[in-house]
Amino acid sequence: MLDAIPLINAVINGVVVGLLLALPALAITMVYGIGRFANAATGDYMTFGAYAAVASQFVLGGSLLLSGLVAMLATAAVSLFFYAWVFRALARRSHVECLIASVGVAFALRSTITFFVGQGQFHIETPLVRAWNFNGIRILPTDVWIVATALAALALVFLLLHATPMGRRMRAVADDPDLARVSGISRRQVMLLLWTLVGAFSGLGGLLLGIKAVVIPELGWELLLPMFASVILGGIGNPLGAVAGMLIFGISQEVANHFVGPAYKIVLAFLVLLLVLLLRPQGLLGARSAVR
Repeated sequence: MLDAIPLINAVINGVVVGLLLALPALAITMVYGIGRFANAATGDYMTFGAYAAVASQFVLGGSLLLSGLVAMLATAAVSLFFYAWVFRALARRSHVECLIASVGVAFALRSTITFFVGQGQFHIETPLVRAWNFNGIRILPTDVWIVATALAALALVFLLLHATPMGRRMRAVADDPDLARVSGISRRQVMLLLWTLVGAFSGLGGLLLGIKAVVIPELGWELLLPMFASVILGGIGNPLGAVAGMLIFGISQEVANHFVGPAYKIVLAFLVLLLVLLLRPQGLLGARSAVR
């Protein structure tokens, strides 16, 4: 039992990290399902959200709720700005051109952040609390708050997709853009909602990640590859698959850390990805192209 306790703690930490990163991973898979390209700027949207939360605490006080709202609104505004300036103009271009443009957006946003705040480290202030200890199994109250917030946000977007008229329109555009257009569905409205959600979820993910880590300009960029991997693992274009893939990836990394150390934990996590894709190339949930 004593040997199992570190593994249980690693799984708990993997669930926390997996759920908070599931928010931007969901944003990635929704852009792929509806916009038909992989958005490499998602990680830097997260970074912007984390810095927006830091700025909110500095100017308006230390409320995490207020910081979260500021992070979501500010990042949604940035996401809509780059959609209007870049991605809308490339709507009929190839997915490769859009992907390259998103890399440019990522570098532009990161360079702008660095220009104004430098390379210094920042922290999102949280109340000091003690971990609950259950015979060696440690659970931080902050982690419980992170998990609850991530689950509530994920539930909200799944409710939006499956229980609202706009969600049905988004799924229709994802399934067949041409049929959706002749059916009278406004692609402009769908895309505006999509990029609002992308910014809001990335900003919230950045806030939650900033609580767990140090806020630096490379905060989200360094996690972009694991997020892409989790989307592929779950089945690219499938929102539920993105969440499941990120959970598996997060747990795999934390458990691997117990055996090989932090320098190699991502290697073992990618081995899990490769094994799954060798056995099931379409990903765990098998979504091929659409948000369903």
